Amino acid sequence: MDLKAWKRWTDWPLMALSVVFLVAYSWEILAGTHILLCETVINAIWILFVIDYAVSLWLAEDRWRWFTRNLFALATIALPMLRPLRLLRLLTVLHVLNRTSGMAVRGRIAVYAFGAVGMLMYVGALAVYSVERGEPGATIDGFGTALWWAFVTVTTVGYGDVSPVTFEGKLIAVALMFAGIALIGIVTATLASWIVDQVNFEAHRRETAGRKADETRAAASAADSAEELRALREQVRELAASVAALREELASRERRR
Repeated sequence: MDLKAWKRWTDWPLMALSVVFLVAYSWEILAGTHILLCETVINAIWILFVIDYAVSLWLAEDRWRWFTRNLFALATIALPMLRPLRLLRLLTVLHVLNRTSGMAVRGRIAVYAFGAVGMLMYVGALAVYSVERGEPGATIDGFGTALWWAFVTVTTVGYGDVSPVTFEGKLIAVALMFAGIALIGIVTATLASWIVDQVNFEAHRRETAGRKADETRAAASAADSAEELRALREQVRELAASVAALREELASRERRR
């Protein structure tokens, strides 16, 4: 089995495990009950993610190249604070839907960007709420506040009314800031691409209309020329007939003399 076949077989099961991870992680933080069960589920799924990483690395043709290109995956299984980011595997659903929908590349990029940032905001809000609640001087004292903080951080507004006070919370804030910068860049690039496409479409439409107008004028000119040529030929035939009749008349007079 090669790496592509492994990914083909594991993408959907790991996506389902990501959903279970999300439910367990959210339940543990928001409900605060069945902590042992939630921790057991989270750790079991984390172990499966570690196995997936190890098998993928083993099956890769160029292991060093695969390793350097998947440092984020390594970080999400090595650092406890980043483990919730394994939930980004849920974007596999978007990949499958896009692949079957025939959406343009620009639309796919937008869907991926907004899907990833939305997931990152939710997970970031859960993570920052879990590390901030109960800390001295913490201003993020509820999940609603955490969601608000995640939203204003990703959008780079940063009102400053709430902010993390723990080291882990500040690391989560840095990750959300980078995600917000990336989102703004994607939105700007997508809008610029759309404007360029519209300008090119309008220019192409005008060029096509001008070409059709030229072709229409050329066709009309050709038709007029053909009509004139037919009229000229008719006049030549009439003239030839007149000349023939004149010659016949001259010959008849000559015979009578």
